[in-house]
Amino acid sequence: MSIELSEQELLRRAKLEEITKMGIDAYPAALVEINATAKGILENFTPEKAEEFKNISIAGRIMSNRDMGKACFVSLQDATGRIQVYIRRDDIGTEEDRSTFDLLFKKHTDLGDIVGITGYVFVTKVGEISIHATSFKMLSKSLRPLPSVKRDDEGNVFDEVTDPEFRYRQRYVDLIVNPTVKETFIKRTKMVNTIRDFYNAKGYLEVDTPVLQAIPGGAAARPFTTHHNTLNIPMYLRIANELYLKRLIVGGFDGVYEFSRNFRNEGMDRTHNPEFTVMELYVAYKDYNWMMDVTEELLEKIALDVNGTTAVPVGDKVIDFKRPFKRITMFDSIKDFTGIDISNMDEAQLRETCKTLHIDVANNIGKGKLIDEIFGAKCEGNYIQPTFITDYPVEMSPLTKKHRSKPGLVERFELMVNGKELANAYSELNDPIDQRERFEEQIELMARGDDEAMFIDHDFLRALEYGMPPTSGIGIGIDRLAMIMTNNVSIQDVLFFPQMKPEGGGAAVEAELPNTEINASDVKEMRTEDTSTTLSVTKKEVALTEDEHKVFNEVKKQGQSTVVSISEATGLSKNQLNKILTSLTEKNIVKREGPIFQSV
Repeated sequence: MSIELSEQELLRRAKLEEITKMGIDAYPAALVEINATAKGILENFTPEKAEEFKNISIAGRIMSNRDMGKACFVSLQDATGRIQVYIRRDDIGTEEDRSTFDLLFKKHTDLGDIVGITGYVFVTKVGEISIHATSFKMLSKSLRPLPSVKRDDEGNVFDEVTDPEFRYRQRYVDLIVNPTVKETFIKRTKMVNTIRDFYNAKGYLEVDTPVLQAIPGGAAARPFTTHHNTLNIPMYLRIANELYLKRLIVGGFDGVYEFSRNFRNEGMDRTHNPEFTVMELYVAYKDYNWMMDVTEELLEKIALDVNGTTAVPVGDKVIDFKRPFKRITMFDSIKDFTGIDISNMDEAQLRETCKTLHIDVANNIGKGKLIDEIFGAKCEGNYIQPTFITDYPVEMSPLTKKHRSKPGLVERFELMVNGKELANAYSELNDPIDQRERFEEQIELMARGDDEAMFIDHDFLRALEYGMPPTSGIGIGIDRLAMIMTNNVSIQDVLFFPQMKPEGGGAAVEAELPNTEINASDVKEMRTEDTSTTLSVTKKEVALTEDEHKVFNEVKKQGQSTVVSISEATGLSKNQLNKILTSLTEKNIVKREGPIFQSV
């Protein structure tokens, strides 16, 4: 395969050839002895300590070069920052052989090359701490030029590379040319380490649970699917790890947690990536009130460890994580922002309330979803400071224990920060009979067309039947928390390698997968004058409308689809799709398994 190279890339390859002809390996394998860093030198050197800095060995990338004839000032960047290096012809090589300076450095070294430097530290006439090089070695020749980034005399960047498409797709370059990006990810790791240390100090055990699952349980979302060849069964990338962690509580652990990489085959936007990280914790003999107290304590500590203060800037706002956080019930929150008390309303009354509040809702959703729609539309975005929303309707929470004193509610809270959910926690349901009934109610919602209803996990029910102690659990969105703690508005800014569309806008290369679509020999399409379509499936003719035909084709194309994914692809509303999918299912050309639709 031929590669089209730019003029700069061709020139750099020519320099690489010349370096090789000089007998120099531009990519040496030997260990590089390093005894100093840019940050360490700049923070610790003083003229009085000069003796301690006489034999410096450092390596890094050349970011700028001021050529002064027989000497050069180079800006060298290592993992800790930048430092100036003074390279003089008379100091490099021997008196008889100045080729290291004249050829290797002056003629064949470019910005972006990684080099090793030895020398001593001194202060220039203008007062800049620098390294006076006594030797120079090529460690890795760069064959692509870096984007140009301008800096003033004090090193401040005023021409950053800001194109998001370039930055997210080529994060390795982004990290090189935008130093503040690295700080974001250092803070993220510090945040994760704080959480880990906090739970470890309480005696909780960090565990790993399966990423590849036979049932995508613990949440309501569209999963990524694959196939296990040896077992010849469909498998799913996990959408949540909750049910496995609860199995471990059944098994006798008092406290377990996991940083779970989850996968949901849904949309992408500034706060959603198909692959994301959640920390989930489950502790026996605790309830959701205890979990609120511990969560406040944790988040206050994270803010202090990462930013040195509980007051964290987020855009044009300042969010304060100092304990205690505000607490309010979901019903009281809705009453505060709408003036309407919905606590005793039935489904019909809730639908009328949605109409009154101009909230468009699907016909197939139940009471819990209607309440959730009202809260999401009228309340959620108003909670900028950390706020616990408590006591949710039982219909919204199939894995949560019923409230001990409020009929129809469950012991659940969500933590809202900056207008978004940051954490979700329960007093966990441990009654196996009640849990089975809740799962069966989810199946009924599936039958009504709710594509976010939860799968039933019979092995989890079996585990509960052995007995699970009273337990509290929480899930905290690590990516969203990182966005807040690092003052970033997009989830892509806190992920090293966020999911991107195929480069150049072309279609992604498809792997060879088992054929789940109807064979062309079994399906014939013919256009009729009434703009409907007739499908002949194994010689059985089925008349379809235009919209039915559109949806059927999309179901075939996606292989496994949900109402949400089909709606995004076709532009049809959920109400329209529920009617169409019901019709296609009755015509036996589409089948449904839970929230997943497939062509027959």
